[in-house]
Amino acid sequence: MITPDDLRIQTLGEPRFDSPIARFIAERDLARGDQHMDHMLFDDRWPLSDHDNDSLPAFELAGAEPRIYFDPEKTTAGIVTCGGLCPGLNDVIRGLTMVLWHRYGVRNIFGFRYGYEGLDPSCGHEPMQLSPEHVAHIHEQGGSMLGSSRGHQDIDTMLDTLASLNVDILFCVGGDGTLRGALKLSEAARERGMELSVVGLPKTIDNDIKYVEQSFGLITAASIAHEAVTSAHNEARGARRGVGLVKLMGRHSGFISAGAAMASNDVNYVLVPEVDFPLEGGNGLLSHLEKRLDERGHAVIVVAEGSGQKYCAVDGQDKSGNQKLGDVGVMLRDRIINHFKSIESPISMKYIDPSYMIRGVPAEPVDSVLCFRLAAYAAHAAMSGRTELIIGKWHGRFCHIPIKLAISERQCIDPHGEMWSAVLDSTGQPRWATTK
Repeated sequence: MITPDDLRIQTLGEPRFDSPIARFIAERDLARGDQHMDHMLFDDRWPLSDHDNDSLPAFELAGAEPRIYFDPEKTTAGIVTCGGLCPGLNDVIRGLTMVLWHRYGVRNIFGFRYGYEGLDPSCGHEPMQLSPEHVAHIHEQGGSMLGSSRGHQDIDTMLDTLASLNVDILFCVGGDGTLRGALKLSEAARERGMELSVVGLPKTIDNDIKYVEQSFGLITAASIAHEAVTSAHNEARGARRGVGLVKLMGRHSGFISAGAAMASNDVNYVLVPEVDFPLEGGNGLLSHLEKRLDERGHAVIVVAEGSGQKYCAVDGQDKSGNQKLGDVGVMLRDRIINHFKSIESPISMKYIDPSYMIRGVPAEPVDSVLCFRLAAYAAHAAMSGRTELIIGKWHGRFCHIPIKLAISERQCIDPHGEMWSAVLDSTGQPRWATTK
């Protein structure tokens, strides 16, 4: 059960300086009668709960403060992007740089190269000095101008680098592993007596960071994935007994697959990590596919990369410590082809894997707007002295979410929830009983 303490945000201390944008904040508050909310209830359903009003869990709302902790003229900020690529990374880098520079007057902004490797001098990556001129057009490009990497680095070495550069604020843009590293950095800095604000921006194309309604890049990913699904549908429909199979990203969470399928309305089966599915037997995928081809002459299947691992599991871990995945797309392709060969029923299989095409594209306008707003709120939080938090939307409002809470569990599709029911309605596929 979530308590108010779980949602409390760490700070470095009392604000010491007037914000350069204090006048704007005062005018804003005056315009709305100084009645604005400063928290967003964790649970906004009615009736709320059995809690007293004073004990209702609530996230702290994000936003600029009239008083800040760091003196902008003496502040040094750093930005690091980690993990796999994702649409919108450059938008976030640009947003952080622009807000720090123009709103706060921060002139020392470092971009650390290739993820946390950039904080280890032995890796040989010199930090980049960032300014509005350096980031002017990067949002038009995919990827990250800073580069990215996976894997752990020594905490003490990274702190030594930050201390040598007098870094006061570190923005960590990444997913679950990145945020765990950010929390360790912050905790170790506190033990050293370093005044370091660590603020995360949740970068996960899979949308699997808990208590974040929508991570940046998801809309772009679903849009590009939708194009692949449309191509698969056209290929399947254009051949006798055609099967279009599309493998999309989604190691633990199937949001991209679900979104792309519902957007197209041409998908007949969506396979996601959250819902187990049988291959063989009367209620299995292969049996249903037989009936579909007999009745309609074509079919489209969308599978998330983390689905069906019991059929293709492999040993070992990647550099981030994640369990390596078997290639469910190739496995399904081969099993489907072999099955129909065995019953002497020919099919035309078209297999599409657009994963790297999706990760490396520039963000679409909706995602670009989200990226800039996340970056602005992250800059406000850091300058106020807050730390060990990420910025995310909750019930439609931007909030401060403690990193410790965000990494406590993974966000997944609820197999019994409204979204999965919508997928089942859109595809007409069976509700397999073997849910996780």
